[in-house]
Amino acid sequence: MNAPTDLNALKNRQMTAWGSGDYAVIGTTLQIVGEQLAEACDLRFDERVLDVAAGNGNATLAAARRGCQVVSTDYVGNLLERGAERAAAERLQVKFQVADAEALPFADGSFDAVLSTFGVMFTPDHGRAAAEMLRVCRPGGIIGLANWTPESMVGQMFKVLGRHLPPPPDVLPPSRWGVNTYLHALFGKGAANIAIKPREFNFRYRSAEHFIGVFRNWYGPVHKAFAALPAEGAAALHRDLADLLQGMNQAGEGSLVVPSEYLEVVITRA
Repeated sequence: MNAPTDLNALKNRQMTAWGSGDYAVIGTTLQIVGEQLAEACDLRFDERVLDVAAGNGNATLAAARRGCQVVSTDYVGNLLERGAERAAAERLQVKFQVADAEALPFADGSFDAVLSTFGVMFTPDHGRAAAEMLRVCRPGGIIGLANWTPESMVGQMFKVLGRHLPPPPDVLPPSRWGVNTYLHALFGKGAANIAIKPREFNFRYRSAEHFIGVFRNWYGPVHKAFAALPAEGAAALHRDLADLLQGMNQAGEGSLVVPSEYLEVVITRA
């Protein structure tokens, strides 16, 4: 029997991956998701909002634009720097703080709303991260999530990466956060209500080659996967990603428009 995976070691590898490249190049294209989530959560002026695993700050900016008092957190400091640059450009007052989603440095019930767009779903210990979000949200407050589903393009992309660089067998995939029943298992005991709405985000690039080039340069997990493979392995990964994208492309031969399903989740804290 294999020894259980060291989740702290896995987290350190993830931090290195997300810190490589520059996620903000891709992250800024996803801004509409943060805006839609802020509206779904019905954020109010002066509410205390925490963005968990904020990346370059899409939910952070959306909440700050609605007059909220926002704390933006991530365990990768250079991602927060990109968010701070964006907030400064818009004259938004946001606090940025390095923090681990599995050990949030805030008191119980500190926030009216706790948000995460395509962030907390990548934590190694799902149960611990969910418990922390519930803990720091006040009773009656809101937890808002945007999570890629297993069937989404992003979910399928991580499956392709996993075929070339298999993850530890006892570690659950991030896309489990995009499954309705799993979300109820994670949050149900601490929730008065869980509302889940399927949505789609359209990735728009010139071609599959353009998409792969951008993600290979800037998106940490893809960047690290290509770097870890020998030349023939990298070429095979490139082919598999191109096949995935071309198979899902809705724009014909002249461009690339690939929809990726995600769940918009609004949880009312018990």
